[in-house]
Amino acid sequence: MKQVILASSSPRRQELLENIGILFQVITPNYNEDILNKAFSYKLIESLAENKGISVLKQIKFPAIIISADTVVVYNNVVLGKPKDFDDAFKMLLMLNGQTHTVVTSICVIDSEYDKKIIKSETSEVTFNKISESEIKNYIYDFKPYDKAGSYGIQELPDHFIKEIKGEYDNIVGLPTKLLINILSEINQTQNIK
Repeated sequence: MKQVILASSSPRRQELLENIGILFQVITPNYNEDILNKAFSYKLIESLAENKGISVLKQIKFPAIIISADTVVVYNNVVLGKPKDFDDAFKMLLMLNGQTHTVVTSICVIDSEYDKKIIKSETSEVTFNKISESEIKNYIYDFKPYDKAGSYGIQELPDHFIKEIKGEYDNIVGLPTKLLINILSEINQTQNIK
């Protein structure tokens, strides 16, 4: 039975993977690229997910299924990454306030034994209600969303912040589990890792 490795230190991704019943170990990828404020393209995000997976592949010496992912928030075709500080988070949330933006997660699954690699992306839409500046500040003070793309975590936002969600909720959290299950099935390993 092949070891499944999640190439991510994100507790949210780990929880989502546990929720679909996959046993895995975590190896943090040794790869980081600043894409803040770059023009969005699927190729850009998919290459980030792929490079994270490859960095973990280089660290192991045993057959494994490596799952890596990258999630970005996109507004007006510009990538909003993780905020640098309070002011940066406030600026981002003010920009998204009352607007619709997209959340894109690219997943890369590598089968190290057979040298197989599949990369796919999922896109969801999130529309924010118009929120007061003090509510935005309170959210940042309370939740310190500095490790989250777009300066927010969907699972911790107060309900009245969100007007509408289109697409897979898990994608917005950071790992589209339906897409992942399809990829694992496609790579013909689902039966070995359940």
